[in-house]
Amino acid sequence: MKRGILIVLFLAAAQAGEPARILVAYHSETGNTAALAEAVREGAARVEGVQAAARRVEDVRDEEIRAAAGILIGTPVHWQTLSAPVKAFLDRMGRVLGPEYGEGKAGGVFVTSGSASNGADLARLDVIAALLSMRFVVAGGVIEGGYGSLGAQSFGGVSAAAREEARRFGERFARITVRMR
Repeated sequence: MKRGILIVLFLAAAQAGEPARILVAYHSETGNTAALAEAVREGAARVEGVQAAARRVEDVRDEEIRAAAGILIGTPVHWQTLSAPVKAFLDRMGRVLGPEYGEGKAGGVFVTSGSASNGADLARLDVIAALLSMRFVVAGGVIEGGYGSLGAQSFGGVSAAAREEARRFGERFARITVRMR
């Protein structure tokens, strides 16, 4: 009995010493989603005990998906939805994570689009639906004024205000991810 308790305490202490890994996976064609992804990563990295990495979806290794305590997905809006490379990445996540999928992991989304009427909310909801189907706990963002959002967004380029919203989103996501561990 005492040996079992010591093992549990040892494992808990070992996990507590490891940083919470947050993967910011994105697809970018014009550089806007990449810029927003870097701001999200910067915000997540502000949180103590977090290791945040930003990667293009095609560069993400399977072991990074499995090791991540939280995964943030960035996509440009294509025809009111996510881009095809991000859809392929979500499909790959399901295969890599297996039958437990995202159980115990945090997930979130951020988008870029040409204008506010291009379907940013629809694109984010598509990614959120996929994350929920994979049993992730989804965290949204906070916009100026303190209201909740589906996640960070940028329209027609990446302004200083959009970068700051993305940093706040990344930081909030990281705090939630750390609490979930």
